[in-house]
Amino acid sequence: MLPAWGLSNAASTLVGQNMGANEMLRAEQSVMKTVKYNVIFMVTVSVIFFFLGDFLAGFFTNEAEIRNIATNALHIMAVGFIFYGIGMVMINAFNGAGDTWTPTWVNLCGFWLFQIPLAYLLSKHFELGPKGVFISIPIAEALITVVAFILFKRGKWKMVKV
Repeated sequence: MLPAWGLSNAASTLVGQNMGANEMLRAEQSVMKTVKYNVIFMVTVSVIFFFLGDFLAGFFTNEAEIRNIATNALHIMAVGFIFYGIGMVMINAFNGAGDTWTPTWVNLCGFWLFQIPLAYLLSKHFELGPKGVFISIPIAEALITVVAFILFKRGKWKMVKV
């Protein structure tokens, strides 16, 4: 995940530099190019986690039950890594533009008002236990990514004056 965060931080810098140079189109293009590279990286990580999840979990425990839960977690979350990569870039693009309110609200609603209640609902009400918590993570990340992408494409971030 750290290289994905690094790429998303680069998007933030590119947006800020291009906005400072009054190159809004180039700012948007740099974000989309960063999304592309982050998706490529996250697809690679997804494949590794999905196919080598049990092997990777084995580094941390030999207990079969814990290893099974960890492998399940890696498999489920690997499905959402592409969304994580896109979402990270989108959120950091707003930050680079000086628009700190958009990521604050997107993250507040996405994590606190959606992911946490969903995790509780899936784990307790639908009796999925830890699997329900793991399922809520990529679902929330997908929602956050879609919302952030829509807000980014609307372009209000281009109007922020720092």
